[in-house]
Amino acid sequence: MRSVSSKNPSTRAAPITVCLVTPYLPSVSETFIRAHESGLPARVVMVHGWRPSIGTEPVLSWPRRALYKLWRVVAGDGLKREVTAAYLEAFRSTRARAVLAEYGPTGVQAMPACLRAGIPLIVHFHGYDATQRDVLAEHAETYPEMFKRAAALVAVSRAMQRKLVSLGARPEKVHYNPCGIDCREFDGGNDDPATRPPLFLAVGRFVEKKAPHLTLAAFAEAHRSCPDARLRMIGDGPLLNQCRELAAELGIAEAVTFLGSQTHEVVRKEMLKARCFVQHSIEASNGDCEGTPVGILEAGASSLPVVATRHAGIPDVVIEGETGLLVDERDTSAMAAHMISLMQDPELAARLGRAARLHVERNFSQEQSLGRLWTIIESAIDGDARELQPSSIVAA
Repeated sequence: MRSVSSKNPSTRAAPITVCLVTPYLPSVSETFIRAHESGLPARVVMVHGWRPSIGTEPVLSWPRRALYKLWRVVAGDGLKREVTAAYLEAFRSTRARAVLAEYGPTGVQAMPACLRAGIPLIVHFHGYDATQRDVLAEHAETYPEMFKRAAALVAVSRAMQRKLVSLGARPEKVHYNPCGIDCREFDGGNDDPATRPPLFLAVGRFVEKKAPHLTLAAFAEAHRSCPDARLRMIGDGPLLNQCRELAAELGIAEAVTFLGSQTHEVVRKEMLKARCFVQHSIEASNGDCEGTPVGILEAGASSLPVVATRHAGIPDVVIEGETGLLVDERDTSAMAAHMISLMQDPELAARLGRAARLHVERNFSQEQSLGRLWTIIESAIDGDARELQPSSIVAA
């Protein structure tokens, strides 16, 4: 396994075209994909959807919607050939020199066209695509083939790097490159957590692997010791209503504010009000795990101490006892104890927060992440392409 270090942007005379392949247009929370689109020193063309489109226009014409479902059922391999043809047309028409596929299954979809076009494929894994059991079962045959044919695989955490190797990827192909953030957007302001009230902030979708219900359980325990404590939760998702009900059942409804999905500007302002950032990520029942949570990076850049779990890429970012405090998954009592300690010792919060800012700034900036990713892409373009040969599994 190896890590890559950034280098100066390409000195080539003309910009390289990279096709950025995504399963759909990125959501508000998928800032890392938007950063790849806008921040790489290349001409980046986004090709999105399983009806591959550039902008709002499908690359190829498709059957009428009324016939599509039936056609999908009876066509089988014909549908795969049509998708491959659309990707191939997109790559050739844009004169792409490389393809960056966001998420493992997208890499599987794009692989046949890359092989036919003779251009390198770089597959960027983010979380569920390397851990969720049904995804791994579905791709039990295609992932090993993709690992073999892809020029490079990108993992956003050390745990994910190890996981991809355990699934059969060659260690030298797996590059550790955590997501980065624009540290200029998230600063600690003119004060520090020591001067703020005992306010905790959680940011993330209300889904099982984020375990917002466990964050509420820990906060309820801390609130019993410190009735002045408050919790603000930003995000939306299937567990939101359940968590509203849980807050009422735990007797903390008046102390918890659910803000719903918010813009990055709102998130930034909320971080400037908080004493501490909390996130109780866990492995979901289907195996789904985090990559490296962007919210934790943003909290660190905002000079906030983090109380979180020893899960996935979180320990890569949070240095235990130096930039934050960690607990085992589902240990809400330990999380509550850490929250109480930060309420009772504001100077501890300030010290951890200052160290967190420095750590994120030095190791997890967007410039560093994009620089490392560009190094991987350039190496794939300039490297040996002998492995880009068609195979029986992927030939269209």
